[in-house]
Amino acid sequence: MKKILVIEDNETILENIAEILELSAYEVVVARNGREGIEISEIEKPDMIICDIMMPEMDGYQVLTSLNKESRPRNIPFIFLTAKSEKNDFKKAAEMGADYYLTKPFGGAELINAVETIFKNVSI
Repeated sequence: MKKILVIEDNETILENIAEILELSAYEVVVARNGREGIEISEIEKPDMIICDIMMPEMDGYQVLTSLNKESRPRNIPFIFLTAKSEKNDFKKAAEMGADYYLTKPFGGAELINAVETIFKNVSI
């Protein structure tokens, strides 16, 4: 069973994402902010990380930058979640090495499709 770390500060969104992923037979671990997410990623060694961009303490860009220095050499797929949908936001995410950029609001099918597509295309 593949393990997915979800980093999201909005409790409702976090619970919804976790439920959708668990119903699709993924193991889910959660973090409620970027700092916690980095710590959990080192302990849990997830197969994928789904991370909100706009969070207090440490935003998603800072999380990805930190992980690129630490654990990303293991090729952990990374999906950004955000309400930001400007072309520059997509470009920045791609330049940083994110595998996918999912804009809020999104449906469960869209989330699972992104996760499954990335797992098919990324060797981990």
